[in-house]
Amino acid sequence: MYIPKHFQMEQSAALEVIENNGFALLVSMGEREVCATHLPLQINREEEALYGHFALPNDQWKEAEGKQVMAVFQGPHCYISSDWYETNRAVPTWNYVAVHVYGRLEIVEDEKQILASLHDLVTTYEAPGSGYDLNELDPAFVKGMRKGIVPFRILIDRIEGKAKLSQNHSKDRRERVVRKLEQSGRENELAIADLMKKRLD
Repeated sequence: MYIPKHFQMEQSAALEVIENNGFALLVSMGEREVCATHLPLQINREEEALYGHFALPNDQWKEAEGKQVMAVFQGPHCYISSDWYETNRAVPTWNYVAVHVYGRLEIVEDEKQILASLHDLVTTYEAPGSGYDLNELDPAFVKGMRKGIVPFRILIDRIEGKAKLSQNHSKDRRERVVRKLEQSGRENELAIADLMKKRLD
């Protein structure tokens, strides 16, 4: 990923982006073309690995096994109008946060590890107090669901994080942008405004 120095993210910040934006795009190279699947991924910091699973009919797993893959995590993003600046001698742009993770994909076959990974995924996204708990489901039902997926992990080689938040502009201009974004009331704009404010000083 092209990352100018002033947009470079610290490793700790990149890991937070992964944890807070777990629905990723997993990209691999097949025999004839590039393959991509949208799916949730969980990071295990201790193992330096990402865990997830393909649907069994998705052939990407067959071509990706044992190979280098890339997982793309998208944080907040929004359009930045040059109309918000103190001059019109500027161009519009797009502010965003994104993380790319590179590593080798391997199929996970250990059933305890698979169930632990599925449990972690459900626990992460179920609302507090939810009555859905994998541990309380009929084991035969869970076993049936398990047959329909191909669990995997990605052993991480490197992580690239980019936070493009107008750091290459003056403080006055960034403050103007923040005010405009806060007026929008939209989720992405508010998230970018918050990230920009944290970097103003």
